[in-house]
Amino acid sequence: MHVLLAEDDSILADGISRVLQAHGMVVDVVSNGNDVALAIKRAEIAVLVLDIGLPGIDGFEVVRRLRLNGVHTPVLLLTARDAVQDRVHGLELGADDYLVKPFATTELIARLKALVRRSAPREESLRIGTLSLDTFSKRVHIGLQPVELSAREWAVLAYLMQQASRVVSKQQIIDAILPWGETVTWNAVEVYISRIRLKIAAANIEIRTIRGFGYMLEATPL
Repeated sequence: MHVLLAEDDSILADGISRVLQAHGMVVDVVSNGNDVALAIKRAEIAVLVLDIGLPGIDGFEVVRRLRLNGVHTPVLLLTARDAVQDRVHGLELGADDYLVKPFATTELIARLKALVRRSAPREESLRIGTLSLDTFSKRVHIGLQPVELSAREWAVLAYLMQQASRVVSKQQIIDAILPWGETVTWNAVEVYISRIRLKIAAANIEIRTIRGFGYMLEATPL
């Protein structure tokens, strides 16, 4: 996950960056509101963490300009202000969430993951080889034969199919499948993968283990 952090307090920005990086995120930092739009153009940013009290132009104006220019990057506002009207104003301008300082870093991480999940485009159906997955009905079939999966197994398989032929880490899988505030271990991911492999063994696809990196789902030659 690539995060842009707009925060003019260098100590706070450094602390937040370290926490996010420890959770596998890539973090770019700017300290001036005027630099946000340029930073978003330079890189594919998954989510913007935006302090309201920035020099140059404040966070409210940053959000207004981004949305006016058709930039739909999810925005989480950070502020020391706790007035209801400030929170409402930020959301009305187009921000997606709001966190008041001081905050728990665990809550910040959970909210960022939730924003990225909600903003991800979702196809109605996914098909690889003879395996098909319907994202609305939550049904999986191999040909015409239904496959019974638990909710977590379904979520893992859906993510792997969305990222087909790409290597994804265990942490990326966890970030993609969990509602914010929940936790799951890397060992649990291994268990889900093992169960899914057994249940879709009849399909002409493979979930490969890429040692040291994670997993990759791909079609196998017929």
